[in-house]
Amino acid sequence: MSDQPAPQVAVSPNNPCPFLRALVANRYVGGHTVPLSQLCQMIEAASGEHGVAEKVVGVKTYFVALGANGLSPLRQLKSATSGADLDELRNGPLDKHGAGSRILGVDAQVHEDEIERLATFGKDRPNPDGGVERGLNAEEIKTYMAENLKRAGSEAKFYYPLLMQGEWPVLLAIFGKGEGDERYLSVAEVRTLFVERRYPARIVARLPKT
Repeated sequence: MSDQPAPQVAVSPNNPCPFLRALVANRYVGGHTVPLSQLCQMIEAASGEHGVAEKVVGVKTYFVALGANGLSPLRQLKSATSGADLDELRNGPLDKHGAGSRILGVDAQVHEDEIERLATFGKDRPNPDGGVERGLNAEEIKTYMAENLKRAGSEAKFYYPLLMQGEWPVLLAIFGKGEGDERYLSVAEVRTLFVERRYPARIVARLPKT
């Protein structure tokens, strides 16, 4: 059996979430309408949590996905019964229109300079797998998100800080290395997620086989 990753499938540029883009690209879910139960199952598995904590992850995922395509009762009913349309997320309620990281453009092209900017908010940390690597802990991520809002200026809406809590802090919770206050998000793994649409091997091991 080959150790090479399976070929990826194309992902719509209208799916702006790097974590979901990797789910689609690597065939864990489809690229269009995905049942909310399936999305919850994938996020629960990726989180590495167990028991009640795992179910809490699933519940949070459900309510975020429920409103991801629109907040009208009709749209939420469609999401609840049919699923979320992952290729129609751009310009939806979760889109911050440039007030976020700006790593992924509207054409789904990755801006490397924005990844380099992300790295400036972190510092070199001991890698549990050996050596050191650049990463951001929770406080540094908080500073990074605040600076993204500041950069957006008047374009930033009052509810954007709440949306941000479901992005980089969640990625830290899933991808994080280390313990306690020094648990960090690896910039190298962020680059791999955005550019190659792939997860670290330890995350892949948690997910069901495609």
